[in-house]
Amino acid sequence: MADIRIKGRLVNAIRISLDTNDHDAIRQQLSPMLQKSFPPGVLVVIESSVEQELIALIQLLISLEAQPIAVTEGIMADQARAIQFPVIPQDRPLQEVKATKEQVVEVKPEPAAEQQQTENQVAETTPAVAHITSYHDEILRTGQCLVQHQGDIILTAGINSGSEVIASGNIHIYGSVRGRVIAGAGGNIAARIFCHSLEAELVSIAGTYCVADDIPQHVTKKPVHIYLNDNQELVFEALQF
Repeated sequence: MADIRIKGRLVNAIRISLDTNDHDAIRQQLSPMLQKSFPPGVLVVIESSVEQELIALIQLLISLEAQPIAVTEGIMADQARAIQFPVIPQDRPLQEVKATKEQVVEVKPEPAAEQQQTENQVAETTPAVAHITSYHDEILRTGQCLVQHQGDIILTAGINSGSEVIASGNIHIYGSVRGRVIAGAGGNIAARIFCHSLEAELVSIAGTYCVADDIPQHVTKKPVHIYLNDNQELVFEALQF
């Protein structure tokens, strides 16, 4: 038996793009974004259009409970290599499209402990977004992506090769799937993928992925339900209609 095994695992990271090197401004803007949409310890790839002091930037991100893992090739690459920090190629740019419709479910936070108020004061709570479902009724074309970091995505048409769908929750595609489908972004292992015809370049749930060549033949071009089992392995279940 071999002492080393390689398993399919997609690094579940977000990319933070910076147009400023003012660390106070970065902290002020980035902190609520991370707290609202991502769990503590989220993996981060850094890219920047301006010069940065990389070590100080890494320390800043760690203080915000993010975990930097690399920078993209470019303005910070030399600094990164000097400290043996990973440098990765820049992604092929995708055009992010807006969903045809979104359904937002909001909840009010629990009221704080009772406080003394004057007669003219009114207790107010700010609604917090709990879940968003994005609906899209057009084919996702090559070079396009549809992203929902706070819920599910439902597409009533298919997705072409070279396109990408990313959701923190479930993904439903009522058409042919020829691009990349990434559910459970942010680590949601309960997320699931449902599609009408599976011909994907890649499918992933919470970082566990499968590329086209490894998708089981018995589910190719068929309606499929994809989920993670107790061992965090992808299960492809053909659907019967």
